Amino acid sequence: MSESPLFPGFTTHRIGTASTQIHCVVGGNGPPVLLLHGYPQTHAMWHRVAPALARDCTVVCADLRGYGDSGKPPSDDTHAAYSKRAMAQDMVELMRNLGHAQFRLVGHDRGARVAHRLCLDHPDAVTQLAVLDISPTRTMYERTDRAFATAYYHWFFLIQPFDLPERLIGADPVYYLRRKLGGWGTGLDHFDPRALAEYERCFSNPETIHASCEDYRAAASIDLEHDAAGQKINCPMLVLWGERGVVNRLFDPLVDWRAVATDVRGRTFEAGHYLAEEAPKETLRELLQFFAM
Repeated sequence: MSESPLFPGFTTHRIGTASTQIHCVVGGNGPPVLLLHGYPQTHAMWHRVAPALARDCTVVCADLRGYGDSGKPPSDDTHAAYSKRAMAQDMVELMRNLGHAQFRLVGHDRGARVAHRLCLDHPDAVTQLAVLDISPTRTMYERTDRAFATAYYHWFFLIQPFDLPERLIGADPVYYLRRKLGGWGTGLDHFDPRALAEYERCFSNPETIHASCEDYRAAASIDLEHDAAGQKINCPMLVLWGERGVVNRLFDPLVDWRAVATDVRGRTFEAGHYLAEEAPKETLRELLQFFAM
């Protein structure tokens, strides 16, 4: 174990699950909370929120399978290895290994989609759920129109058969990463250079590029099959989203989540897509108020 430069006081771990290895940092004391990142990032996205949250909680920031320094297991034509069910199972096993049978759960972007599935497959594990800047996957696909397809073109690019997106992204992964991170209307200035360097390091790995494509291929196939069961999230849920984001422009997150969850509250505030890095104080405030309810 070692201390992470972006997370002072946190220790770094690599913990085995049934089918891969999960890299994470852990810090603080108190009720456990698991933070899950989005695409095309790593656990480093939480560096402006996690240390303050660790004053009151035991905070675990994990790299999803396929991302960061976590394992990148092989996949097949079913894309099951990168289904949100498989990714959620990793996180339940990770938290149990760390001694936490129950925990609070916060997810941004792809991590929020994993969190959604985790709450359905393991309802006894999650005491409270917060999701950042998404509506449910099925809802977003069902309402696809020209505006959404234009703004979220990567959803439809990354699901193309192997190895078209892998080859195109792999030709210049840092260029692609920077265009993706900076293409949500807010540029790159709000990213800490240390975090940006970490995203670039991890995303330059061809295995990460392939795994992230598999993540999206799963979302357009096996994940939708799993979602068809019509289950609902039953734990208290907080939804946060950015005023300048695509989700705010094209969807109604509170209405969308109330269709698939029983206890939903939330709000928008001044930010784009990357709430934890663009508006960390507001994100932290909302999470702490929710956890104290």
